[in-house]
Amino acid sequence: MSSIRFFFAYYSIARGLTRLPWISGVFCRKFAGSPVCPRVPVCTSCYIQKVIQSAVVPVAGLGTRLLPATKSQPKEMLPVARKPIVQYVVEELVSNGIEQILFVTGRSKGSIENHFDHDPELFQALTQANKQDLLRELDFEALKANFFYTRQRSQRGLGDAILCAENFAGEEPFLVALGDSILGLNAVSRAVSRMADVFDAKRASCVIAVEEVPREETSHYGIVQPASGADDIFRIVNLVEKPAPEDAPSNLAIAGRYIFSPVIFDMIRRVQPDKRNEIQLTDAIQFLCDEGRRVLAVKLTPEEKRYDIGNFPSYFESFVEFALADPLYGADFRIALERLLAKTPARV
Repeated sequence: MSSIRFFFAYYSIARGLTRLPWISGVFCRKFAGSPVCPRVPVCTSCYIQKVIQSAVVPVAGLGTRLLPATKSQPKEMLPVARKPIVQYVVEELVSNGIEQILFVTGRSKGSIENHFDHDPELFQALTQANKQDLLRELDFEALKANFFYTRQRSQRGLGDAILCAENFAGEEPFLVALGDSILGLNAVSRAVSRMADVFDAKRASCVIAVEEVPREETSHYGIVQPASGADDIFRIVNLVEKPAPEDAPSNLAIAGRYIFSPVIFDMIRRVQPDKRNEIQLTDAIQFLCDEGRRVLAVKLTPEEKRYDIGNFPSYFESFVEFALADPLYGADFRIALERLLAKTPARV
C-alpha cells in the first residue's frame, strides 16, 4: 500500500485554528468542542456529521481521454464555467456535512493542494487593490473542512486508491466521491445526506448512488442488478462493469458516490488484479454482495444529474450547461451561443 503523507490544513471563517490531536493516524473527535480545541463545534443533530464525517476523493487518474488538456494539469482542475471540477465536488460534500476530506493524488497533482490552500500574497494583492468582487470568488477557502492528501504511488485502479485511505478512515464508515463527477447543476445535491440516512437506517455495509442511463450506453458504466424492483432505494445483488446493452442487468449506473463500512478494505485486499493490473472497486463490492451483506442503492433525482467529466464530449456539454446557468454571464453567453449556432450549420 502507498505510504501516507498527510497534509493537514484548517479552512474556517475563524482563522488561526490549532491542530487537533491524532491517535493512530486517525483524527480524534473527542477533543472537538473541548478546552483543547474550543473553536470546533460538535453537531449532535445531523447524522452525517456524527457518523459519516469523512470523505475520500480519488484524484490520481491520468486523464488520458482528455489529452492534451491534461498533460500538465489534473483533469479535476479543468474549469467547468467558473470553477474547477474538484471545487464543485468539495462544495457538495461540505454542504452535506462532511468535515474531513482526503484526496488520493498522484504525480502532477500539486495544483489541487494549492487550490484549497490559502494564498496570502493573492489575498493581500486583491485587498490592496480593493477588488472585493474577486475576493468573494475566494470564499471557498473558508470552507469548514479539513483537507488531507496522500499519494497513490502507481495507477492500480480505483480499489487500490481507496485502500490508500485505510488509515484515514480507521474504524468509521466513510464516503467516496469521485473527483471528476459533479452531482447536480452547480453541485446542488442532497444525495450524500440521503445515502447516509439509508446507511444508518438499514444497517448497510455499502450504499451506492445510481442513475438511470439509456440502455444503449450501459457499456460506458458500472451497472447494478436490483434484487427485485428498482424503487428509489433498493438492494443490489450483482454489479457488472461496462456490460454490452444486451447483457446489462438494468440501466442503473453507478453515479460516483459511495458510502462504505470499514469492511470494504478486507474485500479490496481479496480482489485479484485484472488484465491491466488494476484492482477494481466493483469487484470488492461484489464480494460484499456474495457474502450476503447489505449493499443498497439510492437513486439520484432528475435534478441531481451526474456530470461525468471523463471525455471531451461530456466535458464540452457540461461546460456549456453550467455556463448557460451562470447568474452573471449566462444570459449574454446564451445570446452569443445562439448567434454562433445561427451562423454555423451543424456538421454531421
